[in-house]
Amino acid sequence: MKRPLLALVGALFTTLAAAQPAIIFELGGKNDKSFGQAAWEGAERWKKATGKPYLEFEIANAAQREQAARRFAEKGANPVVGVGFPQASSIEAVARDFPATRFAIVDMVVKLPNVQSFVYREHEGAFLAGLLGALASKTGKLGFVGGQDIPLVRKVLCGYEQGARYANPKVQIVSAMTGTTNAAWTDPARGAELTRTQVAQGVDVVFAAAGTTGLGVLQAAADLNILGIGVDSNQNGLHPGRVLTSLLKRTDVAVEQAFRGVQPGVTALGLKEGGLDLAFDEHNAKLVTPEMRRQVDAAKADIVAGRLSVIDYTAAKACR
Repeated sequence: MKRPLLALVGALFTTLAAAQPAIIFELGGKNDKSFGQAAWEGAERWKKATGKPYLEFEIANAAQREQAARRFAEKGANPVVGVGFPQASSIEAVARDFPATRFAIVDMVVKLPNVQSFVYREHEGAFLAGLLGALASKTGKLGFVGGQDIPLVRKVLCGYEQGARYANPKVQIVSAMTGTTNAAWTDPARGAELTRTQVAQGVDVVFAAAGTTGLGVLQAAADLNILGIGVDSNQNGLHPGRVLTSLLKRTDVAVEQAFRGVQPGVTALGLKEGGLDLAFDEHNAKLVTPEMRRQVDAAKADIVAGRLSVIDYTAAKACR
């Protein structure tokens, strides 16, 4: 006989101690080699620095989002951190019921006095990824495979397009979204299929902004001997010599900040705050020439200083 879902969730919280921070990972979990892993690394860094434990839960379906947040709050966890925009409604609902508990949400805004909302200027980092991709491309055609077709992913695409055209005004960009539901983030086979279609159109660099779906994109890129661009975590080592770079979205920074003490309100992280960057290491060293790196570093410095403006799709609803 199957146990009720609430009982299954509740069984994982029997050893909770008051005032421990808690983190709720989205579908794909903490071992997704992408968004969730970066968040987990932030929690682990806090643990190493403080010597204190934290609580965690990896949801298996949508119903568990609010159940997990509520159970943590009931047992005295503080703060409770939801990793990913799909958790916004559950964090909001539980935060209203537990006004003395601090909460944080990554990638969405929840306007409550006990919630810190972390958002990112992804378009800034995506600009650098597009610039580097255009510099590396031999065909002048770049690919983009997004996860769920939402404004956040369009924001990344818009920044990518701007950076590519900054490096090469004649560049062509072929883009595709994996789907319209949360399942679009966890479909590597579909990611690989979309990549093969783009390569058939002449693409020789493809950016995977698609969670674990992106693992299929990077695998197909390596198999077809073109370059991939990873996202969120440093994915350069997944296919050494075939991943041009990875756009680091430092969800670890948000989680560590929240664990150290929630500051209610909206916290925006971009290149200036160290919330975004490109990954350069031994795995892509032979792919990036000193001149390519110089151009990326110069553009980054100009964006940070305000000399170079990157359009935010979610604000302008347009991209040129």
